[in-house]
Amino acid sequence: MNKLLVVTVLVALLAVNTDSFRLRRQVAEEEEGTLTKISDAVKSYYNSAVDTVNGYVDSIKGLKLEEKAKNLYTETSTVVSTYAGIFQDQLYHFFH
Repeated sequence: MNKLLVVTVLVALLAVNTDSFRLRRQVAEEEEGTLTKISDAVKSYYNSAVDTVNGYVDSIKGLKLEEKAKNLYTETSTVVSTYAGIFQDQLYHFFH
């Protein structure tokens, strides 16, 4: 029971100290350092690059290239199978 009381008091003290520490950190975050400015700039450039690529991907999807590629494959395979059948018939008749 004594250990439980000691642990409870320590957790309560830690919680009080954490709240006061949190207030001090908020004040310190208002002053931006060089590292913070550099990391914010890098994040900004990264986000703009991601947005640009997403825009390009959306514009490519708008052109419906996937559908055109599927149609091209279907038409090509149909034509090739037709000519392969004709060639097979020619070979059959040639040897018989």
